[in-house]
Amino acid sequence: MIARPRTRSSSAESGRRVVGLGFIPAEARHGFVITVPRGTGRDDLVAITEHRESGVIEIDERADAAATPTAPNLRVLIDRRRWEDLAPVFWDDANRRLRVNGLPTARWVKNPTAPIPVHPSLGKELCILCWAVEDAPPDDIPNALRNWEALAPEERWWLYTMAVATTGQAMQKGIGWRKALRAALADNPFVKGEGMSPRARRELLGHSQLALSL
Repeated sequence: MIARPRTRSSSAESGRRVVGLGFIPAEARHGFVITVPRGTGRDDLVAITEHRESGVIEIDERADAAATPTAPNLRVLIDRRRWEDLAPVFWDDANRRLRVNGLPTARWVKNPTAPIPVHPSLGKELCILCWAVEDAPPDDIPNALRNWEALAPEERWWLYTMAVATTGQAMQKGIGWRKALRAALADNPFVKGEGMSPRARRELLGHSQLALSL
């Protein structure tokens, strides 16, 4: 089953209502929202916000107002050109894992008509990818995508936890962990077949609170 963003769907196996990209309102205390501006301007900014507790209840119900650049829950501001280069790859990866978990998929839409709620685990991984390329030359994005795809989900979550603690606000670009993410993903050459596999690296991380399939 393919659902458009904001379409209210249910998992055939669980009966849970799912909206956007894997967001389950009945279970959520945490989630992300992607807001794509109307129009086609290549320099328009796509925003990703993070919501917890009381704010998450309304994620799938409201027309989200554009967050100010200094809003504490605004994680990403990325121009449309970079967004359209990376979003289809992210969507494919997310949909593959949603299928594995018996949840409805969501088709990527270039110009969605409403904000898109996102499962918290997937939202963290999307932020990592956006932070890696937000100031990188567009020609580096394919390299960043390959490096990002080579990471296990647990690695992406760990990187998010480290980055958000000190440089998690949208405008904190080019410093600390945000700078390190660009070096690790966008600047670091990807050589297929070299290095440890995602499974081997996952085993090194051990069992922790990150042992979620999503």
